[in-house]
Amino acid sequence: MDLKGKTAIVTGGGRDIGRACVMALAARGANVAINYFSSSKGADSAVSEITSAGGKALAMQGDMTKPDDVAALVNRTVEEFGGVDIVMPITGGIVARRPLSEISLDYWQSVFDLNTTSALLVIKEAVPHMKNGGAIVTMASQAGRDGGGPGALAYGMSKGAVMTLTRGLAKELGPDIRVNAMCPGMIDTDFHNIFTKPEVRKHVAGVTPLKREGASEDVANLAVFLASEQSAFITGACVDINGGMLFS
Repeated sequence: MDLKGKTAIVTGGGRDIGRACVMALAARGANVAINYFSSSKGADSAVSEITSAGGKALAMQGDMTKPDDVAALVNRTVEEFGGVDIVMPITGGIVARRPLSEISLDYWQSVFDLNTTSALLVIKEAVPHMKNGGAIVTMASQAGRDGGGPGALAYGMSKGAVMTLTRGLAKELGPDIRVNAMCPGMIDTDFHNIFTKPEVRKHVAGVTPLKREGASEDVANLAVFLASEQSAFITGACVDINGGMLFS
């Protein structure tokens, strides 16, 4: 999967799945623009590793729920690399686990802004700069299929919206740009370190056919495949990556 000469934007690219996507893209020759929200540590170290290996990368802070920050990221990418070929809006999260009785409108909006609005804004800003043959890989979730675990109603619905966004854009942007989504299950990331109890993680891993949690690199390998010409006849797909926990 040679991506030499291609330019990718990865939002949320400073840690976990986002950073793994950054490194996998760069390893295959892509220039990478990395967005991060708070800590620059992971993004800066990724840039250092990539440039030391002879690649090209930049890191830029920004809130992907704010149109001005999104525009600044895309504009800098185009200025430095000449265009955009691949967009991976990885930014997202659960914010907090809340049952229906505790869901406020502000909380609901924050979850949708983080997971769905951010993806829409980045894609909308990047598409005018994308070349024919480009690819967009969105970050959905198993929660978008099964509703999520306890307290994840808003999160699951926001990821279901990402899946619908993916399908709609695949029809609207084809044949020039392909759009696919990834639907990860239990992946070993800070998401679950913070919001999922260890005993729950152990149980879920134990009942999956592959008997383990996924790694960020597992998801990154799928992301790179969906961004490459190896998946040239795939668009509008929401691809499960969950160790066999859920078959769709």
